[in-house]
Amino acid sequence: MLLELNIENFAIIDKVNLQFSNGFNVLTGETGAGKSIIIDAVSMVLGGRGGKDYIRTGNSKAVIEAVFSLNRSFETKKLLLEFGLDEEQADTIIISRELYDSGRSVSRVNGRTVTLNMLKQLTNKLIDIHGQHEHQSLLNEENHINFIDLLGKSIILDLKKVINIDYSKVKDLKNSLSGLAYDEKERERKIDLLKFQIDEIDEANLIDNEEDSLIDEYKVLSNTEEIKSKLNNIVEIMNSSNYNEVAVIDQLNTISEYLQEIMRMDKGLKQHKDTFESAVFQLQDVIRELRNYSDNIEYDGERLKELEDRIDLINKLKRKYGNTVEDILTYRQKIWDELDKLLNSEKEIVRIEKEISSIEKIIYENCEELSQKRKKIAAAIEKDITKELMQLNMPNISFKIDFQRLDEYTRKGIDKIEFLISTNVGEPLKPLSRIVSGGEMSRIMLGFKTILAEVDNISCLIFDEIDTGISGRTAQVISEKIGQISRTHQVLCITHLPQIAAMADRHFQISKVIKDNKTNTNVLTLNEKERIDELSRLLGGVNLTDTTKKHAMEMLKMTNKIKKNW
Repeated sequence: MLLELNIENFAIIDKVNLQFSNGFNVLTGETGAGKSIIIDAVSMVLGGRGGKDYIRTGNSKAVIEAVFSLNRSFETKKLLLEFGLDEEQADTIIISRELYDSGRSVSRVNGRTVTLNMLKQLTNKLIDIHGQHEHQSLLNEENHINFIDLLGKSIILDLKKVINIDYSKVKDLKNSLSGLAYDEKERERKIDLLKFQIDEIDEANLIDNEEDSLIDEYKVLSNTEEIKSKLNNIVEIMNSSNYNEVAVIDQLNTISEYLQEIMRMDKGLKQHKDTFESAVFQLQDVIRELRNYSDNIEYDGERLKELEDRIDLINKLKRKYGNTVEDILTYRQKIWDELDKLLNSEKEIVRIEKEISSIEKIIYENCEELSQKRKKIAAAIEKDITKELMQLNMPNISFKIDFQRLDEYTRKGIDKIEFLISTNVGEPLKPLSRIVSGGEMSRIMLGFKTILAEVDNISCLIFDEIDTGISGRTAQVISEKIGQISRTHQVLCITHLPQIAAMADRHFQISKVIKDNKTNTNVLTLNEKERIDELSRLLGGVNLTDTTKKHAMEMLKMTNKIKKNW
């Protein structure tokens, strides 16, 4: 439901705020006052095509903001979660659209920027606009099957769920089949390639973490002489026998003797003396081990060549099959599974094809049952719609729901459904989009909404100029039908007819004023007295008389009485 609409610098609107009720909202005013501009603004905030021509002269941008309640908009709530857009408090959503004079436009949902495609998906189920505008869902042939299914309620929906589950199963099976459906030459080529790759990896006898140990050993062997030389230098420094140099170990021993002598005078140093001697003993052990390591280390050219060859082999396999030994082994398992499937593909193909055939048999049976149920519902709809349209001043109407069988089943079954209509005697039935005028389309949608009121999830319906070409008794019938729809839907309606305006729960008067040589559209929410004046204007023109005012009051009294009986 549309709660609030804010428009700024749009066409001839300077700044307007409209707060709508949850029933029948009507907009009236002189021709050219800007009523349709407000509908254009709604269309724009829903994701309609916008351009810089909509920006009020002298301004750099136009801003439209709409606040919606999501109490009935389950699909919109679901999309908000999918897009990661949090809902505002109290189940509301705030949508804004900014149009810039550069031609750029920015769309936001709950303060976060979204693409135009995301915006259209989110608003698709919020409002249906009917008239000379976009969002005419009844003209979209793809929606016709949805209208039928909505009226079928659980009888249709439960069967569609079963079909949809089986459809997904078949789709998955066909995807698996496509991975197996090679021609024989391609199959043999693939088998040979996989076998070669598996043999190449297996011959290497790879071991996890092997590469690190190989590289460590290679570094030692390739630097044997340098390692040996440096170790000998360390041992020489520690235990030098050169007559003009004092060995480090000897110097440390001298320090230990000094500490022993000091301790005779100061026993408080005993702990430090013991720690130092322990460190010297450990250091002597390290030097002995380093000497032994140096004596035992030898250059092995043959082993070095083995290591080089092994490392080169691993690097070659890494370039072909993965970045690490672990990746190579994982890849090996993957292609082994693929090879196993190919070797057994003929049996697997037969099994999958048999399973697909079995499921598709059930799908077609359910599709046939679904089609028969739809046809029963369609027959009832044809009668109901014809009856409704005759009451809406379309006496020569002929309405037919055409069923065509698709070549293949879909998630929705095997039916291609299209609404056909003839509005004049002797004219053949044609698709709605090819024969219906704007005024006729509004009345046809009104007829549909009367029937769909209990099951339709779109909570807001806008009728733009629904009263085109009608008057008298027909106008009264239309006003009552809109009133009935507004008990379950929010309705916004632009009208010139007092019969329709009198049925509204909230009445907006649109007027055009000129101030400081600039034209501006004003919107006024009318109270009871102002409604009487506006209805009088619709009844009798500019000059308001006591008679027209009395007639207006009687009209309001009559509509209130009708509403109480619903």
